[in-house]
Amino acid sequence: MSESNRWLLPDGVDELLPPEAWSLELLRRDMLDTFANYGYDLVTPPLIEYLESLLTGTGNELDLQTFKVTDQLTGRLMGVRADITPQVARIDSHLLKSSGLSRLCYVDTVLHTRPEHSMTNRSPIQIGCELFGEASSAADIEVLSLMIESLKKVGIEQLHIDLAHVGIYRGLVAGSCLSASLQAKVFDALSRKSIPELTVLAASDEECAGIIDVVREIAEMSGGTEALAKLRASVEALDDENLKSVMDAIDELEQVRESLELRYPSVEIGFDFCELRGYNYHTGVMFAAYTPSYGYALAKGGRYDHIGKDFGVSRPATGFSADLKTLMRVSQRKASKQGGILAPAGNEEKLLNKLAELRVSERVVQRLSEADQRDYGCDRLLKQEQGDWIVVDL
Repeated sequence: MSESNRWLLPDGVDELLPPEAWSLELLRRDMLDTFANYGYDLVTPPLIEYLESLLTGTGNELDLQTFKVTDQLTGRLMGVRADITPQVARIDSHLLKSSGLSRLCYVDTVLHTRPEHSMTNRSPIQIGCELFGEASSAADIEVLSLMIESLKKVGIEQLHIDLAHVGIYRGLVAGSCLSASLQAKVFDALSRKSIPELTVLAASDEECAGIIDVVREIAEMSGGTEALAKLRASVEALDDENLKSVMDAIDELEQVRESLELRYPSVEIGFDFCELRGYNYHTGVMFAAYTPSYGYALAKGGRYDHIGKDFGVSRPATGFSADLKTLMRVSQRKASKQGGILAPAGNEEKLLNKLAELRVSERVVQRLSEADQRDYGCDRLLKQEQGDWIVVDL
């Protein structure tokens, strides 16, 4: 790299300057305060861990997103975290070893080998919370409520929540006549909402056409409350007692929807049954938050029971996370003009005492020399009158 471009950052890596950095810090404080008000304790996992610990239970997608390095002390392979959730699961299972509920939150930088999408970068600041030890939908409802509350707290008012359940597709194909290769094709077509492909697959296997037809209907059902009712009717029409787990998943989504509508009547709630992200990682309800001014999910999460099994304790778990940088840029709340008090240069005892007194609660910028005539964004002036230091408008 030549001297002329040593200042360049890697593609997809950014830095925050004033006033954005203060805006982000204010959002961070507000969100952590909201988490604390719900009873969540803050943890700070390490930036780097041994790879086998970092990727436990997370699947291939996170593996591809993780930068790998060799530990010079042990020769073992290490990873720079791409997701903090598995680390928090390790802390809950291996370090805290709680037999009851455990509520944990976090905020820190993660690093991705590639941006997740076109509107983000490779060094997000991940903020989120995880609830361990409760298998019922009450835990999912609490985490969803906390997600909505924290997004509103940082100035994102217009929210749409998409709900999904990994048990719907999993229940349809479990024990069905679909071969492993056909399951893979159906899964791929559903995740891309490719109706023509699903039609061709149904026609190619007469014995399994009924199941594939329902999967095809799922691809067209995304929407509001009516979508869930249509899905229920389609599954009931199959009249297959092996699909009880699918009906249970539908019932759970209905319960979550009813609770959210009661708590947040102004929040739009919908269903996306093609949402299959983390299919091998999630185990139940999944959710994502959207706002009209941003084309991707602002926050997302869901249930991921048993990820702690490899750390010694298998625990029910649910949580959500978001990129604080994205929230800062989408939020209507920005850091206000700082203002403050401009003080003259000097080392007199009365002046220094006054500066210390004011700095308990005020922004005070002292000039370093008489030649310095900048105002540093201050709107008031500390000046001496009749031997006393007083604050006046600038």
